[in-house]
Amino acid sequence: MGESSAFSPISCTLIHGDREAVLVDTPLSISQTESLIKWIENIMPNKELAYVYITHGHGDHWFGIPLLKKRWPNLKAVATKATVEHMKRQLTPEYLDNRWLKMFPGGQIFQPQEVAQPMETDTFMIEGHTFRAIEVGHTETVDTTILHVPDNHLVVAGDVVYGDVHQFFGEANTTAKREEWLRAIETIESLNPHTVVAGHKREGSVDGIYNIAATKEYIRAFESATKTCKSAEELYEHMQQLYPNRINPHAILAGATAAFKDEASK
Repeated sequence: MGESSAFSPISCTLIHGDREAVLVDTPLSISQTESLIKWIENIMPNKELAYVYITHGHGDHWFGIPLLKKRWPNLKAVATKATVEHMKRQLTPEYLDNRWLKMFPGGQIFQPQEVAQPMETDTFMIEGHTFRAIEVGHTETVDTTILHVPDNHLVVAGDVVYGDVHQFFGEANTTAKREEWLRAIETIESLNPHTVVAGHKREGSVDGIYNIAATKEYIRAFESATKTCKSAEELYEHMQQLYPNRINPHAILAGATAAFKDEASK
């Protein structure tokens, strides 16, 4: 229980054609976003970043929007209508002041922030290729989505799928929510992707479909542990023993605390 606080690594996915590109999710901090901008400039120096798609409302996946739009003024930041509403809630004092700015003080997060524009349909296109937003409900948090690129057999999964990182159950704090998360993963499986990008993943890891099964296994292990462990501390230790090599064990504590808090409130 004595782990110091840490934050899970965040993935950003760049998909580019001959002239244009789509970015899925952004970093959290100013320095991370500036590094991403330099990387994109090196990867595609003569191409335009046309869209940034936001998979869900947690601020760590979209606080980089203002800096990206400063670099690419024509950039369209888009998300589903439900995600945009979640983004707006993240800017209320309850979340922005009491969570994000406390966790990342000293001007690490750009101000003022800017939310994405709500999509009128579930698709957008670049260079004749369709990008489809699929709403999958409550997974790690409420109103999450994935982005499907059929021509590439690609799913950018946001926080529906994890890649060798301890999963966050702070908001998936009931059996019903965890079952909904499993159904969301089954939606991904039904698309038969060849590549699946996890929202939180170990740096340099392969974006393989094996992460689908691994994420499902972890959810089921956590669910089982909530029924056998007698305290948040025991649940924390149990999951750490089951998955000793996953990144950021601090995430276990958030979920374990939430699970037993929910149990106590019944």
